[in-house]
Amino acid sequence: MKAGLAFFRILIAAIGLASASFGAAQTLPGIEPPPEEIVTEPTADPFGRETPRGSITGLLRALADGDYLRASQYFPAEEGLGAEAESEVSEDGADASTADADAQPDLDRRAELARKLQIALDSGGSLLAFPLLSNGPAGVVDDGLAQNLEQVGTLSSGEDAAPILLQQITAADGSLQWRIAPVTAEEIADFVPAEAVEEAITEKGIALAGASLIDWLKLIVLALLAFAAFRLLAALLLAVLRRVITDHDASPIYRFLHAAMPPLSLYLAVLTFYATAGDLEVSIVARQTLLRYAAIVAWIALAWFALRLVDAIARIVTGRMHRAERRQAVTIVSFLRRGAKVLLLAIAFVAVLDTVGLDVTTGIAALGIGGLALALGAQKTIENLVGSVTLIADKPVQVGDAAQIGDVFGTVEDIGMRSTLVRTLNRTLVSIPNGYLASERIENYALRDRFLFHQTIGVTYDTDAQQMERLLGELRTIIAEDGNIIDDDARVRFHGFGNSALQIEIFAYFNTRSYPESLAMQETLLFAIMRKLDEIGIDFAFPTQTIHVQNDIAD
Repeated sequence: MKAGLAFFRILIAAIGLASASFGAAQTLPGIEPPPEEIVTEPTADPFGRETPRGSITGLLRALADGDYLRASQYFPAEEGLGAEAESEVSEDGADASTADADAQPDLDRRAELARKLQIALDSGGSLLAFPLLSNGPAGVVDDGLAQNLEQVGTLSSGEDAAPILLQQITAADGSLQWRIAPVTAEEIADFVPAEAVEEAITEKGIALAGASLIDWLKLIVLALLAFAAFRLLAALLLAVLRRVITDHDASPIYRFLHAAMPPLSLYLAVLTFYATAGDLEVSIVARQTLLRYAAIVAWIALAWFALRLVDAIARIVTGRMHRAERRQAVTIVSFLRRGAKVLLLAIAFVAVLDTVGLDVTTGIAALGIGGLALALGAQKTIENLVGSVTLIADKPVQVGDAAQIGDVFGTVEDIGMRSTLVRTLNRTLVSIPNGYLASERIENYALRDRFLFHQTIGVTYDTDAQQMERLLGELRTIIAEDGNIIDDDARVRFHGFGNSALQIEIFAYFNTRSYPESLAMQETLLFAIMRKLDEIGIDFAFPTQTIHVQNDIAD
């Protein structure tokens, strides 16, 4: 024991000595600690020049504000200035405190180029619509241009035209930026003479949001005229169809066109606006702004049209399935219709977000981070969705089935993505979550291949054995001769002695799947039994009591 304690003390002392020696070795002269690796994360460009879309958006924002000094940051610096010309302007357009006086002339030159570019675009030039601009750092790779070039528009003056190119350069801080290509900067100077700049300054007029009020009105009137024209054409087409097709409600073509005309007119009006707005000599700021919002309207109209198309196709297919009595197919079509509409809305929502300028990829990546929270929050929704898939796959009930679900009895009217609707006998509508329905006991009455007839009749006790035997034989004959009864399982038996009747059990199955038909068959059979008892002279028994009163008082 003492030897063990001594060994333990020596071990502790050795560990302490080793630790002290290691600490001393770290501070010995001549031994430098290894340098720590400093990781610097790239900073975001305050002007948004990482992508072609960001560069054009920032340039248009600067032009709308009339801040040509800030707009100069989207043009290439003059060769020889290098880094001195890269940091002269802050994000809000003000001069930096460390500005180099030698770089100021180049800033003025680039600001003048920005003004000329705006004039050239206002006079017939064009830029790609916002959704068509690449939002990736590499731009469009397979556009036939050099890897560091990207076409974002066109300069035009009469018959002359030149592409507006962006060039990806390496800035002083090592970041990659998209700026107006030098070749385009030279073209701008040739397209816009100096007197055009002076004329544009003097004729500016009333401005609203960076553009002339007249330009805004021109574009808005163009959009309204395009929509009104297509709505008028749609109304004329429907009027012609009403004359050709007499039964409007029964014609799927007329119903579809009637439902599709509003979104289709809106979408065609947007396409017309896209095609004609570029020909107007209006402010590029107003034009690009309205084209951006027109793209949102186009996505909404396209989604609206697609939703109505899905509904129309689903109605046609559902009608055919109803006529063919394929109720399971009706349920599947209904589920697919809802799923397709949810998918279309999700696509339209993502497209609108992308058109607005939100980074959709970042949002989708964020879903991975918040996936657990989403799963917990949407647990019931996912459970109901899985339940609906289970109901469609296992087919315990279908649309039109009469079923007992828990304590609810009724007819299934619809199996949705979240819940199932059941119409009760009181004509109330009960919504049952599919997650609960998938785990609940379901008794489906619609799947019966035959209907049970099980009756116990009682005859009076004054019926003797011969009469009972004759009655049983007659009842068996009735059952055997009834063409609606399946003979294999039918039986008529003297069941026993009841409190007030001799009991006869009749057990049989009607050969039908229809509940109303089974009721009619049952009624016919009951009348035949009543007539046979009346013919034999046997009475039905009913609960009676006979009271005997005895007088024990002697006379």
